[in-house]
Amino acid sequence: MNISSAKFAFSSQKLSQIPREGLREFAFIGRSNVGKSSLINMLTGQKGLAKVSGTPGKTRLINHFLVGGGPKQASGGGAKQTGESPWYLVDLPGYGYARASKAVRAGFDKLITDYVTKAEGLWFLFVLVDVRHEPQRVDMEFMTMLGEEGVPFGVVFTKADKLGTNALSTNIANYREALLKQWDELPPMFVTSSEQRSGRDEILDFIEQHLT
Repeated sequence: MNISSAKFAFSSQKLSQIPREGLREFAFIGRSNVGKSSLINMLTGQKGLAKVSGTPGKTRLINHFLVGGGPKQASGGGAKQTGESPWYLVDLPGYGYARASKAVRAGFDKLITDYVTKAEGLWFLFVLVDVRHEPQRVDMEFMTMLGEEGVPFGVVFTKADKLGTNALSTNIANYREALLKQWDELPPMFVTSSEQRSGRDEILDFIEQHLT
């Protein structure tokens, strides 16, 4: 998939504020400071689309970005059109930020849970994990909840450039082993580096397959 355009559409503080437009939504979520904004900017090819912050827990809203939807030109007497199908890339608040107040964490939890379990437009959820670390309890518990709720999701390993080849393979294998303790079949997995722009084609091709 080649992204011709991507722009901020709207922010929401609660599920009821999200317009029902019929477009498919592909959402990204992960622990605070996992590199989500950098990944979104890398995927869209726009460096400042999602704001990158050094402060964990900065994103407290659901942010929708409209991707594609540029002008289409009729072909063959107007019977056929070519162009990029529009869809929403959704930036969700990070979870598991210990320094946030209990009230803020509770707000995150409700906002995130409401969206991933009730949003009519959600088509697929990408769960980001920092590949430099062992499987984290908060990530595993979140993915367990997704499974129990029947939410389709995949795992995106971020910051792959920070590890050597052997360490990277070992850490991914550890995640596979941990997931197989709870799952009969592994979810889709993507290995990425925003610095090296790796994994971009794999994620965008996956999304494109779900738009056809």
